[in-house]
Amino acid sequence: MKTRTLGRTGLTVSEVGFGAWAIGADWGTVPEATALATVEAAIDAGMTFIDTADVYGDGRSEKRIARVARARPGAFVVATKAGRRIDPHVAEGYTAANIETFIDRSRRYLETHTLELLQLHCPPTTVFHQGDLFRDLEGLKERGKIAHLGVSVEKVEEAVKAMEYEVVDTVQIIFNMFRHRPRERFFQMAAEKNVGIIARVPLASGMLSGKMQSDMTFDESDHRHYNRKGESFDVGETFSGVDFEQGLAAVEELREVKPSGMTMAQFALKWVLMHPEVSVVIPGAKSPEQARENAAVSELPDLTADVMAEVDRVYEERIKPSVHHRW
Repeated sequence: MKTRTLGRTGLTVSEVGFGAWAIGADWGTVPEATALATVEAAIDAGMTFIDTADVYGDGRSEKRIARVARARPGAFVVATKAGRRIDPHVAEGYTAANIETFIDRSRRYLETHTLELLQLHCPPTTVFHQGDLFRDLEGLKERGKIAHLGVSVEKVEEAVKAMEYEVVDTVQIIFNMFRHRPRERFFQMAAEKNVGIIARVPLASGMLSGKMQSDMTFDESDHRHYNRKGESFDVGETFSGVDFEQGLAAVEELREVKPSGMTMAQFALKWVLMHPEVSVVIPGAKSPEQARENAAVSELPDLTADVMAEVDRVYEERIKPSVHHRW
């Protein structure tokens, strides 16, 4: 497993990390034993970065990660997120007191004194203009409750604003074959400021795995069933905001240019890793087999310039008109 530096945190992490949303909730049921085995397989395969959040299963994801960490101390870095517990989820709820309460809960659930990386969890856009909040959060670093602060965003504009604050060490953003806009402006700015980039939803909620068909159905507890139109949270988190049928057609074109020797999912992950500005990509996994397949991407050959150009063409022709301006 190759490693990269997570921006100015100075942390060295595996370039393929583990997204722990699926082992918490919203992706169908994942039994405890399967979840733990999946995390173990990810660590065994070389992953040293795990991303979770306090709302993934109302703490279930954090508690499961803690069980693995207890048996394997120091084997991986854990990043968690806070803010989505605010109900209603409005900017006024983003106070230092509320965030500190969430942080203390995550510290208990993750069984740690200091959170290695705490990220604000896709707050409303106006939160990024609350300079006092970011100054107060810097105080939590000084008190040892968090080591580093990051933000998880929906929009490029939010990422750009967040980087104005010196306390922001990382930005987590959706970046995949169906979401190219972050690399236009944000990537360059992040590189200049040495801000780490965590690329989430790299498989567009599984669509880019190439395993989906038009008649596919999802469990009622799966966000791919209940959030198709953004009923519960930003629609861009589900299939990257791409219409299901439109996405399937684009995947078939991408399949034609996929290099031999890798799966469609690995092709999509390798495309993300072809961008050196990305510090770590965090695909999810619900089984040990999926975790191992994701990890193996690190050792696969780079994509050629011709293949990269073809991915750009498919995006420009099939995806860009409906998503590029939105996020």
